[in-house]
Amino acid sequence: MKKRMISTALTLCLTLSLLCTGAGAAGSGARQEALQALGILSESGNLTGQVTRAQFAQMLVAASAYKDSAEGYGSSLFKDLKGDHWASGYVRVAIEQGWMTGYVDGAFRPDRAITLEEGCAALLKVLGYDSSTLKGAYPAAQLAKAGSVGLLDGVSAKRGSALTGQDCVDLFYNLLTAKTSAGTVYSAGLGYTVTNGQVDYSALVAAGTKGPYVAENASLSLPFTPSTVYYNGAVSSLSAVRQYDVYYYNANMGAVWVYHNRETGTLTEVSPSKTAPTAVTVAGVSYQIGASEAAYQLSSQGSFREGDMVTLLLGMDGQVVRAIDALENEAIYYGSVVSSAKASSTASTTSSATASAQVTTQVACTDGTTRTFYHSGTAFSAGKLVAVSTTQSGTNVRSLSAKGLEGTVSKDGTGVGNYKFAAGAQILDTDENGGSARVYPSRLAGVRLSGDDVRYYTLNAAGEIDRLVLRNVTGDTWNYVYVSGIEDNSSEMNISVSYTYIQDGQTKTLSGGVRYMAAAGGAALIYENGSLKSIRQLTSVSLDSLSALSAMGGGKEYKIAEDVQVLLRDSTGSRTYYLTDLSQVNGEDYTLTGWYDSLGCSAGGYVRIIVAAPK
Repeated sequence: MKKRMISTALTLCLTLSLLCTGAGAAGSGARQEALQALGILSESGNLTGQVTRAQFAQMLVAASAYKDSAEGYGSSLFKDLKGDHWASGYVRVAIEQGWMTGYVDGAFRPDRAITLEEGCAALLKVLGYDSSTLKGAYPAAQLAKAGSVGLLDGVSAKRGSALTGQDCVDLFYNLLTAKTSAGTVYSAGLGYTVTNGQVDYSALVAAGTKGPYVAENASLSLPFTPSTVYYNGAVSSLSAVRQYDVYYYNANMGAVWVYHNRETGTLTEVSPSKTAPTAVTVAGVSYQIGASEAAYQLSSQGSFREGDMVTLLLGMDGQVVRAIDALENEAIYYGSVVSSAKASSTASTTSSATASAQVTTQVACTDGTTRTFYHSGTAFSAGKLVAVSTTQSGTNVRSLSAKGLEGTVSKDGTGVGNYKFAAGAQILDTDENGGSARVYPSRLAGVRLSGDDVRYYTLNAAGEIDRLVLRNVTGDTWNYVYVSGIEDNSSEMNISVSYTYIQDGQTKTLSGGVRYMAAAGGAALIYENGSLKSIRQLTSVSLDSLSALSAMGGGKEYKIAEDVQVLLRDSTGSRTYYLTDLSQVNGEDYTLTGWYDSLGCSAGGYVRIIVAAPK
């Protein structure tokens, strides 16, 4: 059956970039975080307060190739700036490089607020523009040049006004993307990447982020006190940390990322070899090994063998950081049975795990991952709702009784009825034949759940829904196809019908002694116990225009499924179709026919197939 999901690895790989909201557009928050990642701006910097000359000198040095040269480099250059002053090293570098100057009375005035024109003059010198290259007198010439090279983009400060922390965020970010007097992008000379006028923020964060580490107890070993803690992608605190959590930190940003992401089950394979493994299969799912410690543990020299019950500790990218003995009462999975079979006594086995197990059961779990479990007892029918607990002593699979729920999902998708959805709530839509699809709260916004729509749900300690199993609510579990031809060779004594259909661009033929109530066009294949039970016709509509999320036809709007199949019909008029992308067709050049599900699903009504014929 069809299963649509986002893999754990992909989800975790994206987590860090998603936390940095607006980085692609280089908004104020993204600029600030980029400068923090580079160490130019302190994570505790006050953006509304005025910036002193000493602080500006520190930023100048941090934004230059001399960033590692200022520590311990202080001396008494000025009467008001002794060698033991915290900024003496930075001021000395700024003076020696000609970026800043002192006053004629021999003072530097480190605590005096720096003005816009003073800051621009210093930054222009960093870019290689000295007074001889400017036209006019100070400060008009400096401000004019600063504006022409882009230093003043987004800066609110005016001539004569003191710079604030926010002004410096904009000035120094603009410095990184500005061109030098030699015509090169400034930050490129520092080893940073600028694309389309934006600093590659994700690369900056990755370069300054340390880890992975494993919390040996419910605390972290950090060289600083963090200002921001993310736990499984949400803002949290250090009190949420549990033993064996995986964490990373970025000292410049004052940020810590903690992940409680574990997979427990039977170890059945390491690959490509036991001497140097790069991947491991647990509970039927393969995970990449991302740390040398884990590679050693799972190798032939380590302590784990095929058939062992293990818990994998996964990092932000979904890779294995460490393997440990299966944690008691740690892993409980809920989901719908995809398949289940009792092992034959004469069947050959590839590992001690399958040899000793009586039943092999595949379960589509609420997180969207299909796992394989080996256990004793009886096999389960496809579509059965089960809970699976895995511990060092073995795996237990038990059936669940229905636990229904009625109510309307809020328009913003934050809850249903009197319950709120927990952060990261796992929602799985299922059918009676083992089909499943991971869905998200926004997909259910405004939908009325009633009757048998809800099969099961669980609540977290806060009384929020953290798992929800649905029954045919979205229609996403069906197999959608386009029937391109039907050939009926039946006689009075014999039924013989052949159906040709296209699924995900592949042409297939179904022949046999069954005549289904279906015509050419969009359809859903309905299975029962692994065999085709029926072909249900979708509803067709002529479409006038398309967007990424919806289509218009006859003055009515239709929602388009994320995995819509778009077929381009051959211009010769034959029954040849080519799979294409939604972005490649339009209502001006093509005659568009949409096929949407009207199968009685509460959250159905999505266009599943679009056929485009050249006009």
